[in-house]
Amino acid sequence: MKYRTLIWGVISPVLAFLLYGLVYEFLTRRSSAPEKDWLFRLSVSSLAMSVPFLVTLWSAVSDRHKNKFSTSGKIGLCVAVLSLGLLAKPISDGYLRSKQEKNQSLQGVPAPLFATIDTNGTMQRLAEHKGQVVIVNIWATWCGPCRTEMPLLDQLYRDRKDRGLVVFGISDQSVATQRKFLEKVPVAYPLLTVDGDVPSFYRDIARYPATFLIDRQGRLQPAPNPEQSFNELVSSVDSLLRSDSVPRT
Repeated sequence: MKYRTLIWGVISPVLAFLLYGLVYEFLTRRSSAPEKDWLFRLSVSSLAMSVPFLVTLWSAVSDRHKNKFSTSGKIGLCVAVLSLGLLAKPISDGYLRSKQEKNQSLQGVPAPLFATIDTNGTMQRLAEHKGQVVIVNIWATWCGPCRTEMPLLDQLYRDRKDRGLVVFGISDQSVATQRKFLEKVPVAYPLLTVDGDVPSFYRDIARYPATFLIDRQGRLQPAPNPEQSFNELVSSVDSLLRSDSVPRT
């Protein structure tokens, strides 16, 4: 076909996205431990994204050997090469996921402090809540599991706030977007923006929702991952609430 290389090159970005999604979904469905093998699934899916480029390259080499490598073929090959730039997204996600897992596994170290405004314009400072148990929930309106989890978090907050529980939701979305979401899923705990001083610790997130659990002494404690039952988080919170209410000096 005269325009074979051009056609392969032009459709290579679309095919790269499709292959990534299909391979990742297939491997996820077949996985028995999705929380542990995510790097393998991400790596294989990323390699699948390069297949359209390789096919285009094969076509270009074949045309060249037959002295049929035309200007249209060169254009197609250039587009295919540029499509490799799409790999930057899964690579970036993998890097952030690694950082997120490392941060969420920390235990017994001081939680990074933040000071930022909530959707009502009130300044919220983590430093002011020493002596309380704090849940910091990183969420987004487009995140399905977040929408499912937030009413449960809200009920947990309402039931235990008198015992010293504080819940903060942090989103990098605008105040207007968060307020509109609250009309459908109202919660009593503060929803924070990232317009103030919010360390990258709470912003380097690849998988939503992400939960950070802070004890009465202001130290990080492991929080259950999204694959676990919400009751696991309730148990962890109750355990921390039973500890001394006065921070150690």
